[in-house]
Amino acid sequence: MSKESEGSATLTNRTAVERKSDYELVVTRTFHAPVHIVFEAWSHPELFKLWWVPKSAGMSLLSCDMDIRTGGTYRLVFSHPAFDQPMAFFGTYNEVTPHKRIVWTNEESDEGAVTTVTFEERDGNTLVTLHELYPTKKALEEALAGSAQGLPEQFAQLDELFIGRS
Repeated sequence: MSKESEGSATLTNRTAVERKSDYELVVTRTFHAPVHIVFEAWSHPELFKLWWVPKSAGMSLLSCDMDIRTGGTYRLVFSHPAFDQPMAFFGTYNEVTPHKRIVWTNEESDEGAVTTVTFEERDGNTLVTLHELYPTKKALEEALAGSAQGLPEQFAQLDELFIGRS
C-alpha cells in the first residue's frame, strides 16, 4: 500500500460517536480487515486486552475473564493510580453470533447499559457498530462524561491491531 493510499485509509477510518436518544449511544467505525479478524479481537481475551483500555486513561487491565458464548459471562478488573481498590466490570453475554453480533449486559450497577456490537463485512472491510442502551437518561449522561470519551481511542487502538494482519 502506498503512503498516499495509507493516508486515504486513515482519513476514512474515523470513529463516530452519536447520541441517538436520551437512552442510546451509537459508535461506528470501519476497520480495514475482514470480519473474522475483527470479531476475533472482540472475542479472544488475549486480543481484547490489547486494545480495550484507552492508553491515555492511565488504567491497567489486571484480569480479563471472558466466556464468550450465549449465556456466558465476563469480568474485567482494572486498576487506576487514583483509586486504592481495583474496579470490576462484569455481566452476561445475552447473544453471541460468530462474526455477526455480540450482546452483553453491564451488571456492575443498576445503571448499566445493554451493549450490542454488530460486525458487517463490506468489500473486505468490517463496519463495527456498538450500540449501548441505558436504563435512564442520567446513566447515559454519566457515560458520555466518562467512559464514552475513550471510545474513539479504544477503536483506534483496535485498528492498530489489524495493520499487517489482513
